[in-house]
Amino acid sequence: QVQLVESGGGLVQAGGSLRLSCAASGRSFSWWVMGWFRQAPGKEREFVARISRSAVDTYYRDSVKGRFTISRDNAKNTVYLQMNSLKPEDTAVYYCAADLRGDTDARDYDYWGQGTQVTVSS
Repeated sequence: QVQLVESGGGLVQAGGSLRLSCAASGRSFSWWVMGWFRQAPGKEREFVARISRSAVDTYYRDSVKGRFTISRDNAKNTVYLQMNSLKPEDTAVYYCAADLRGDTDARDYDYWGQGTQVTVSS
């Protein structure tokens, strides 16, 4: 098992930046594929980014490519989401998730954090 705790959310103006962190505890962090998802009010949870165990491979939803960067530090048991050039449509609760083989479907992931709110004002 793994426990996940997100931090770093907040209120930012359009065009600004935030860095989300997700600290993991439990079984070896390097075992887990890590993903970031988000859920806006009244909408389904959607994939944002994922990173492989060794950080060699990353993948993003089209709308965040070139603006968001996922990274991980296995020595610190932490995954990050650097978000630049934020837009009002990025407003959502952001969740990190872990799975042995996770991809882009939220149903793939067994472990979830509690979420952190990101609000982008226009």
